[in-house]
Amino acid sequence: MTSAAVPVKDSKKPVFASVKHEKKKRQLGLHLLFMVLCILFIVPFLLVLSISFSNERDIIMTGYSFIPKHFDLAAYQYVFQNPQSVLNAYKVTAFNTVVATALSVFIMSMVAYPLSKKRLKGRVAINFFIFFTMLFNGGMVPTYIVITQYLHLDNKIWVYILPYLVNAWHIFLLRSFFSTLPEEIFESALMDGASEFRIFLSFVLPLSKPGLATVTLFCALERWNDWMTSMLYVSKENLITLQYMLQRILINIQFLQEHSNNAAAAKLASEIPSETVRMALAVVAAGPMLLVFPFFQKYFVKGLTIGAVKG
Repeated sequence: MTSAAVPVKDSKKPVFASVKHEKKKRQLGLHLLFMVLCILFIVPFLLVLSISFSNERDIIMTGYSFIPKHFDLAAYQYVFQNPQSVLNAYKVTAFNTVVATALSVFIMSMVAYPLSKKRLKGRVAINFFIFFTMLFNGGMVPTYIVITQYLHLDNKIWVYILPYLVNAWHIFLLRSFFSTLPEEIFESALMDGASEFRIFLSFVLPLSKPGLATVTLFCALERWNDWMTSMLYVSKENLITLQYMLQRILINIQFLQEHSNNAAAAKLASEIPSETVRMALAVVAAGPMLLVFPFFQKYFVKGLTIGAVKG
């Protein structure tokens, strides 16, 4: 007696379909979350930009608005009332940012590369010494004395560059990234007769673009936003940075508003579009960096994730 074959249903298909459906739901939820976060981050910048092009009287009467009721350039006219000084400050800041960043990244990468090699003698002691500088430093007064009395860098363009060439945290970030590179490539190059410096230039640097881009962006932001160096070491108007110049404009506005006791000072303070000027200063200061960041974004994210794998 023969028994009829009973068809067996494939029980895996519903399971796979359910998993795929759940995965799509999670992806949709993450996309919505990041869209909301993007809006939350972008909205303040749009509001600042809108206020900088608004009329000061409209801001006082109706408050902030994403669309200016009356398009007005008074804030930017006040900021650029001396365009030659602002242009010169841009040049000094750009020179400081480009030259200091390039030298700093190259020198720190040369320090970090040997520290990523376990065969380096005294590696632990050198790492501890560099880490120690992150916890303790000489302080502002000794640093000021060294820079002005011994190095004589005050009122010189190099005061923005030489004292800030090395950052311990950036060295450790680069060291962590270099340690993820495959050793087989370097061993093959050594067997072919390449020197360590040739390997560093021809293999390490090209393979480390994400890590180098990350540190480059950090260094560029630090140099671009630096204003204290101008305040401490520079008294010549043709050597001050953009950030320090904008800060002085803001301080002058606050001073006029707080000390407008007599009629002349009160009239002068009332003519300054203070609220819109503050937003225009933010746009002028942050605008170039906001334009540059998208070009580094891919390498920046990759460099952070890879550099965080090993420590």
